[in-house]
Amino acid sequence: MNTKIRNICVYCGSSGEVSPIYRDTAMRLGSMIARRGCSLIYGGAASGTMGIIADAVLREGGKVTGIIPDKLPGELVHPGLTELHVVDSMHTRKRMMIEKADALIAMPGGFGTLDEIMEAFAWRQLNLHMLPCVFLNTAGFYNHLLRFLEHCCNEGFLRSPHYGLIRVADTPEELFELLENS
Repeated sequence: MNTKIRNICVYCGSSGEVSPIYRDTAMRLGSMIARRGCSLIYGGAASGTMGIIADAVLREGGKVTGIIPDKLPGELVHPGLTELHVVDSMHTRKRMMIEKADALIAMPGGFGTLDEIMEAFAWRQLNLHMLPCVFLNTAGFYNHLLRFLEHCCNEGFLRSPHYGLIRVADTPEELFELLENS
């Protein structure tokens, strides 16, 4: 593992109504994060793939930092976190997640996940951080978005060097191989 990458931010969903493949991937990724001696930075919730990945890291003895806005109900917070930061806004949450991380990963998710990873890419494009940003493309989840981003590039709305910032891994194993070579 790249020794610079110790804190991995994972953007993922809080919905429990997802296919087992996404739940299984969250469990595998969480276990791998802990076994590699890394820490998880994430949104702090106990539900959905967010809760699954946190549980997996904790079960393997790893450290989990949750960052959650104070506007969200307290019952959403994962009760076993190593560290919890309650912040004043989603913007503060996203900024803090990036500041604490050495790599930014988007698992399959909805609006929140897309918002977080797209802002991370925009900040990377502006050189506000130099962290690797990776789509974990479980079961081809991000294929349509990746084609759209290629279309943005082809139509001149996204410059080639910025399109080149996009990294994709299909499995947690590929993700760690990619991070080792970043």
